[in-house]
Amino acid sequence: MPTVRDRLRSTWRRVFDLSWPVMVEQVTRTAMRTTDVFVTGLFSPAAIAAVGLADLYARFPLRIGLGLGGGAIALSSQDTGAADDDGSEAAAAARDAAAANRDEAVTQAILLGALAGLPFAAFGLLFGREAIALLGAAPEVARQGGLYLAIIFATSPFRHVALIAARSLQGTGDTRTPMAVNVAANVLNISGSLVLGLGLLGAPRLAVVGVGLATAAGNVFSASALSLAVASDRVAASFTWPSDLVIARQLVTVSAPRVAEGLVATAAEFPFNALLLGFGTEVNAAYQIGRRIYQQVTGPLSRGYNVAASVVVGQALGERASGAEGETATFLGWSTAALGLVTVGTIGLALAALAAPLAALFTDDATTLRYAVDYARVYGLGAPFLVTFVVVSGALQGAGDTTTPFVARAVGLFGCYLGVSYLLGVVLGWGPLGTYVGVFTYYLVAAGVVLAGFHWGGWADRAAEMMAERGSADGDD
Repeated sequence: MPTVRDRLRSTWRRVFDLSWPVMVEQVTRTAMRTTDVFVTGLFSPAAIAAVGLADLYARFPLRIGLGLGGGAIALSSQDTGAADDDGSEAAAAARDAAAANRDEAVTQAILLGALAGLPFAAFGLLFGREAIALLGAAPEVARQGGLYLAIIFATSPFRHVALIAARSLQGTGDTRTPMAVNVAANVLNISGSLVLGLGLLGAPRLAVVGVGLATAAGNVFSASALSLAVASDRVAASFTWPSDLVIARQLVTVSAPRVAEGLVATAAEFPFNALLLGFGTEVNAAYQIGRRIYQQVTGPLSRGYNVAASVVVGQALGERASGAEGETATFLGWSTAALGLVTVGTIGLALAALAAPLAALFTDDATTLRYAVDYARVYGLGAPFLVTFVVVSGALQGAGDTTTPFVARAVGLFGCYLGVSYLLGVVLGWGPLGTYVGVFTYYLVAAGVVLAGFHWGGWADRAAEMMAERGSADGDD
């Protein structure tokens, strides 16, 4: 029998093998966003503001795509695990049923995503300028931002398809195909922003419009390439004619709380930023710097572990439903969380110690720098709790439980991020110090809720029931 240490080492190797492609993909995605800011910064402050305000709206289709992707990765990973067999005739029949359900789930999720993107395309075309102006933007900012928003919203169906197809393939254990496609798309986006935005290599200088066209081209490319991959025989999943309403209902049931979680997180940013602005522009800028420092270094790792946790837990539950030995799902979830603590938690503490020189790279304004150092330290010290929340949420998602992470996020956001920050910062007059406490307790509380849900929740039994309902398991386990 393997020892706990052997199992832990084996799990960490598997998690890293699954997560490093996601990390690479996220690094190039971050580089793409940084390039867009750099290019627009060469035009005018109005161009920077236009793209920044448009990106606030762009988070809404992103959240919907990620939410539907959460449902896709849950069902895809579970049915992939259930499709493993020992070579017997009965196991082969169960494998075929689970594989068919996986293909049905993947197809339906991608179709739902494409349809969900159409209203955004219409909104951007009809109301792009008005949406930017609604935020208080000057006429020129509203004009440029409206053009940019119309262009990127036009490809919302493609953005959804790319996000969902990538997570569907990740659920099968294939994180390298999405990495290859999305890295290529991000490089295309970066190149397009430079060429079309700045008018290089004989291309017209299209400024903000060029940056938007580059983003749109990247969305179309990634959606097309990933769809071709699913349609081919090179990956485990494939398209099929959608007909199973049970799978459609389960997709919506699993995805809805994930979508709501993302929308709540996006909505909370507006009042929180207004709160910070009440303490001064320097405080708001300092918060953005402190958070950017943390996200730049630890974001790719956290996202990679989140995806890996969903895959290993979901597949283990599928294997359990098909009669495999062991209580592996729980062990895999705790082991992945431990890996996140060891790596991201340690990096976060190092960032807290090095906050001053890192923040100095972003600003030389004394007031902004002082608060930026404080926010960087808050995020660094909160890293163990933040990565725990992200990884355990991924494990629960693999089991099909997206409600617990939603509750954790909502309670943390409204109770601490906004509630504690306002109470201490404004009502009790602590100022920015109150927001330090609010941010830290947000991640502390959110981590506590998902940990309780993972330890005491009935996610494993619920996953087995869902698999039995859609015919991926016999329901007798």
